Amino acid sequence: MATTQLPSRESLPEEMTWDLTPIFANDQAFDTAFAELKEELKQADKYKGTLANGSTAFLQALEFCLTVYRKIETLYVYSHLKNDQDTGNTTYQGLYARASSLLAESSAAISWFEPEVLTLSDSQIWSYFEEEPKLAIYRHYVAQMVDNRAHILPADQEELLAGASEIFNAPDDIFSVLNNADLVFPVIEGSDGEKIQLSHGVYGQLMEATDRNVREAAFKGLYRIYGQFRNTFAQTLSSHVKGHNFKAKVRKYSSAREASLSNNHIPESVYDTLVTVVNKHLPLLHRYVALRKKLLATDKLHMYDMYTPVLGEAPISYTYEQAVKKAKEALQIMGPEYNEIVKEAFSSRWIDVIENKGKRSGAYSSGAYDTAPYILMNWHDTLDQLFTLVHEMGHSVHSYFTRSNQPFVYGDYSIFLAEIASTTNENILTEYLLETEKDSKVRAYVLNHYLDGFKGTIFRQTQFAEFEHFIHTADAKGTPLTSEYLSDYYGDLNTKYYGPDVENDEEIKLEWARIPHFYYNYYVYQYATGFSAASALAKKILAKEDGALDHYLNYLKAGNSDYPIEVMKKAGVDMTKADYIEDAMKMFEQRLSELETLVTTL
Repeated sequence: MATTQLPSRESLPEEMTWDLTPIFANDQAFDTAFAELKEELKQADKYKGTLANGSTAFLQALEFCLTVYRKIETLYVYSHLKNDQDTGNTTYQGLYARASSLLAESSAAISWFEPEVLTLSDSQIWSYFEEEPKLAIYRHYVAQMVDNRAHILPADQEELLAGASEIFNAPDDIFSVLNNADLVFPVIEGSDGEKIQLSHGVYGQLMEATDRNVREAAFKGLYRIYGQFRNTFAQTLSSHVKGHNFKAKVRKYSSAREASLSNNHIPESVYDTLVTVVNKHLPLLHRYVALRKKLLATDKLHMYDMYTPVLGEAPISYTYEQAVKKAKEALQIMGPEYNEIVKEAFSSRWIDVIENKGKRSGAYSSGAYDTAPYILMNWHDTLDQLFTLVHEMGHSVHSYFTRSNQPFVYGDYSIFLAEIASTTNENILTEYLLETEKDSKVRAYVLNHYLDGFKGTIFRQTQFAEFEHFIHTADAKGTPLTSEYLSDYYGDLNTKYYGPDVENDEEIKLEWARIPHFYYNYYVYQYATGFSAASALAKKILAKEDGALDHYLNYLKAGNSDYPIEVMKKAGVDMTKADYIEDAMKMFEQRLSELETLVTTL
């Protein structure tokens, strides 16, 4: 029997791929823009040392630096999208490498700006704003620099750090190539005897398979490969953590976590509150796991049993075309302004749909200020993929609104805010499905999907956040991050989270080795805080509270024009408190109780 193989990039239908020609018509146009920016960087020294020369010189230098950022951002995004669509394509590996080098070169060329700003007194800086009206738009941008005075290094040291960015990024780059291009996963046998080539995308699909033997084979087959490379993965992760801790130390932060969170003025208490509240409610997760074990009618529940539908074969699935229709229906409550952007995303080829050989795993929304907010998918006909599509659409609409309503200087948003937009959409979709699907089996499946999603987004990501903080803390104390050390701690943490009803599978101890988000620098906790905040916002929108939708759209349009905590307060959620996480836990318990009751009638 023939082995199922992924299609080549060249064989895909054009309409199912993203159209990157609006960024650059072809690679030659990229080369031209690349050369122009290289030439423009030579002008950087002309502005260096001029900030004390008055408000006009200050404005010119600031706008030169922003122009460089804007141009390199577009070049970098184009190269990484091209590379991600087929990571085995050496042409685009080279393009991405060139753009990464130019990004480092650009950062180094203008790295003097912030340190030089901070050589000026506060009174001198703000006098410039009184003298030059064109500076007014940059007040918040400059205020953030002034607030960070204690952590900015002298200009020559900042230039040195900026020039070393490729070195600091090397562990992530090595992990990405190894994980996405070089690892060869085994062929396993499907439920009908067919041969299935494991890949990242196929693995996720097989974890939802109803045939337990297939799930077990996929689980053990995947982790056998990670086990073979566990020492290499430990070394890449350890090197990455050392880089974070080093940079935090030289910038005079107490920890890498403080350094990361301070970029967006997020109090560390937000992180600690999340971990505390989630740990307090771990009995809810244990209760859900116990229900899963009961419904699967198994004496032993394994980690490869955690994603399969608890009521057998999924009673609902969607082709991509059906998912597009369903997404449009669910998001109607977001109003006409929001839905015009959704319509454009589907009609203007913003989305790269199909998994192909060498394509980056997973899904994301990415773009630059001067590009569309593109979406990468690896489509399979499942409910989960519908949720992923709606999730990434939330990111892309957020990006579109931000870039359309903010100048370039504020035309992005922090990761802390990003996951709120995407998971609000997921909550909206869940409620829509529960309102429109009356079949008990379908409702039970949707409820289970919600509970699984909550488990994966709040419980699981908080577990990741605990692990990430632990390894940074351990390294800061001088503890070697060996594969054995990482695996032992991760195994114990996994047991704490999932509780006594789950077997302690040896393979799961290696899960840390395959998580790309551990290379994102205190990123994962924001999934959990974001989902919790999204739950609160979705509740307001669905209840059609007076002003709720307008407040939400204003959040989507705010970008970096204010600190994230303040943006969310204006949207109606105070994330410095525990209430919003506690409320999310109440929703989880309510839907868990509904599922527990519903399954007794099936």
